[in-house]
Amino acid sequence: MSKYLIGLLCVIMLCTSEGCRRRRLFRNAPPSPTADTVSVQAQTPIRTDTIATAPVVSSVDPKATVDQVDFAYLTAKSKVSFKSKDQDINNANVNLRIDKDSLIWLSVSGVGVEVARALITKDSVVIMDRIHREYSVYDYASLSQRFNFNLTFGLIQSLLIGNLPLPQEPAQRVKNEKDYLLLRQREGKVMVDNYIGEENRKLKKLLVVEQPTRNSLTLDYEDFTVLNNFLFPYTSLVTVDYKSKNDGQPYQTVLRIRHNKVELTDKNPGFPFSIPPKYQRRP
Repeated sequence: MSKYLIGLLCVIMLCTSEGCRRRRLFRNAPPSPTADTVSVQAQTPIRTDTIATAPVVSSVDPKATVDQVDFAYLTAKSKVSFKSKDQDINNANVNLRIDKDSLIWLSVSGVGVEVARALITKDSVVIMDRIHREYSVYDYASLSQRFNFNLTFGLIQSLLIGNLPLPQEPAQRVKNEKDYLLLRQREGKVMVDNYIGEENRKLKKLLVVEQPTRNSLTLDYEDFTVLNNFLFPYTSLVTVDYKSKNDGQPYQTVLRIRHNKVELTDKNPGFPFSIPPKYQRRP
C-alpha cells in the first residue's frame, strides 16, 4: 500500500488501528453508510490525469481569498467509518477537541468501550491503545517520511475543520474550473487542487496527486451548516486510490466522518491525557 495518507486520514488510521489490530471491536456496529459503494480492490485503472491537468480559465479576482473557520476551542462528537483492504470499521464513536494552533485531542470508542486516545501537539502525536495497554509516540519527521508528505500540526488541524491544508501564498491565483474556483498548489512531489465554492468561498473538495506514482487522495466536504457565523462541513469523505507496491494492483481506502455535534467556544473543554505506568511503549 502507498504510504501517502495525509493528515486526517493518517491520524484516524493510527488511532483505530492501535485499538483494533488484533480483533474487530466494531463487528456489532450497524453497517457503514458507504458499505455498498466502497470497493476494496478497484475494478478499473486509477484515472487522475484528467482532473489534475484540466485547463482553467481565469474570470474571477485572482487574489480572491478562501473563507476560513476561526475559533478558540472546538469540540465535536462524530461517527467514523473506515474501509481498506485490511480493515473494515463501521460507525466508531470519535470525540474531538481542539485548542486552536496548540492541541488536538481524540478519543475513539466502539461498543461502549474506549479503544484509543490521541494527543496531537506541534511536536508529536501520542496514541494510547486502551485494549492492549500500549502507547506509541510519533514525531512529524518520521510521520512525514512514513506518509510521504510534509505533515505538520497545522495541516492536520486544517483538514479536520475544512480550512485550506496549505497556506495561500500571494503569488497563487484562483481560477474558474466549471462549478468551482480552483486554487492549485504544490508541496514537493505532491500537487494539491483546492476546489472552492463560488458563492461562499468555502473549500468543498480537495484533490491531491502524488508524483510519479499517480496515487491520489480526494477529500469532499459536505453538509455545510452555519456555526458561529462560519460555514462548517459536518461530513467529510476521504477516498484514497493507490497501486500496491506488493502486487501492483489498484486499491481504494475510504474514510467517512459525520459530525453529530460541533461547538466553537471560548471555554477550555479540557484535554485529559495521562499514560498509566503499566502501559508499554511500542517501538
